[in-house]
Amino acid sequence: MVLTLLKAKPERKLAKQICKVVLDHFEKQYSKELGDAWNTVRDILTSPSCWQYAVLLNRFNYPFELEKDLHLKGYHSLFQGSLPYYPKSMKCYLSRTPHRMPSERHQIGNLKKYYLLNAASLLPVLALELRDGEKVLDLCAAPGGKSLALLQCAYPGYLHCNEYDSLRLRWLRQTLESFIPQPLVNVIKVSELDGREMGDAQPETFDKVLVDAPCSNDRSWLFSSDSQKAACRISQRRNLPLLQIELLRNRKNDPKIYMEPQKTQNYERNPEEQKQSKHSPPRPQTTLWSFSNQNGVVAQKQTWVKGRELRARNKPTHQWTISLQQRRSAIKALRPGGLLVYSTCTLSKAENQDVISEVLNSYSDIMPVDIKEMARTCSQDFTFAPTGQECGLLVIPDKGKAWGPMYVAKLKKSWTT
Repeated sequence: MVLTLLKAKPERKLAKQICKVVLDHFEKQYSKELGDAWNTVRDILTSPSCWQYAVLLNRFNYPFELEKDLHLKGYHSLFQGSLPYYPKSMKCYLSRTPHRMPSERHQIGNLKKYYLLNAASLLPVLALELRDGEKVLDLCAAPGGKSLALLQCAYPGYLHCNEYDSLRLRWLRQTLESFIPQPLVNVIKVSELDGREMGDAQPETFDKVLVDAPCSNDRSWLFSSDSQKAACRISQRRNLPLLQIELLRNRKNDPKIYMEPQKTQNYERNPEEQKQSKHSPPRPQTTLWSFSNQNGVVAQKQTWVKGRELRARNKPTHQWTISLQQRRSAIKALRPGGLLVYSTCTLSKAENQDVISEVLNSYSDIMPVDIKEMARTCSQDFTFAPTGQECGLLVIPDKGKAWGPMYVAKLKKSWTT
């Protein structure tokens, strides 16, 4: 069943609907993981009318008049405290009320002036501490908001934006085209690799790596339109941490992994993505995998859109052998001394703290980086839940601070192993 929770707006738009299957699942899990804080988080997540939207100004087509207007409307600059790293070139404004700016239409040849986003999604970008001239990898880059934010911070010597899904890749390219001038686009590489292959493709290449990993997007999942498909999504959820770990690390001595395809429900946009132009290209269903340890078997990937099979990445075949002896990873792509930031938009401990703990326990050359100072500095704009990790932060939605969920963990690759 789908539970109607929200009233339609006065203009008679269709009311959003909460999927009871997902809500019940979250209730059981997050009431244990978050305790009493879950009650407030649940109220915010199930009430889109309470959601807030930050306005990231585009320094490549700076809207001075819009900035003045935002001040007049009561918007304030994000991160008014003194963060250890906060470039003056990044300007993001937010309101303490759920007011939302209209989205700009995509027009070829004209740069957009601002990007709407969940303000918490800037924390992974700032944690990366990007400097001019550095080589940076955005491993799971679509729809492009974090790549755009990175370019508001600094002029990298080389920015590699990777997205495995072919239609999400189209969305990424359009975002870059809409906000970034051509001379800078020329130093950006966009690829369509399986993220787990990046380490072997470019070993020890990047100074900074951002892994905004595929996850169970809590905001989106709560509004699943089909309860049967939502139940399927929940059943596959337990497999996501293995995929997330695979994006990060290179497990040379493990047995082979078998990935069994599952039919999944139609893709529903991240609420952050929904706020961008309605003239943007169509989005497909995100593919999920199920995993079981076997030896020497062949994996198969399937993506399902509107009940029909879509050939993976428009290739003539779906099959390839998966071996952890050849696993590519973000860690392998990171140079010694480089920084890696891992992020998700879920509250799930299994996809957040447990993934990072597994990586730290497996690699002697990967060290946690304390980011508690970021939480202290940003406490006026964000509410944080305890993670039990000095290197990890978890933003949870709160009244007047309806940002998140957003988990951020910061790691460093040492020079010696």
